[in-house]
Amino acid sequence: MNLVDSSGWIEYFAKGKNAHLFRPVIQNVDELIVSTINLYEVFKKIHRESGETEALQAIAFMEQALVVEVDEAIALTAAKLSTELKIPMADSLILATARVFRATLWTQDVDFEGIPNVRYFSKNS
Repeated sequence: MNLVDSSGWIEYFAKGKNAHLFRPVIQNVDELIVSTINLYEVFKKIHRESGETEALQAIAFMEQALVVEVDEAIALTAAKLSTELKIPMADSLILATARVFRATLWTQDVDFEGIPNVRYFSKNS
């Protein structure tokens, strides 16, 4: 399984220079999970920059994968990860979701650099 962090989704939708790194993972929806935190972050960014129609289209695309809500197991795992790794709440919830589902996390968010089972790509790649 795979989980693409919001930074990867935004790069993909914006057709950024690293979009090609996330495209194969995103297009393999049978092996893809999406955290509700990702839905929030992606919707907020696209809504602010491009409007509601574009934001809703992005969310509809993301919802082709398995959408995972934050439950008790994810919340408690995230709290431990946030403390251990000193990462923000949203990042810890996304990482916890990946861990609970034994998924690889794909990202270009530097907060995740060096963490096991994370495929980190520098924005300067």
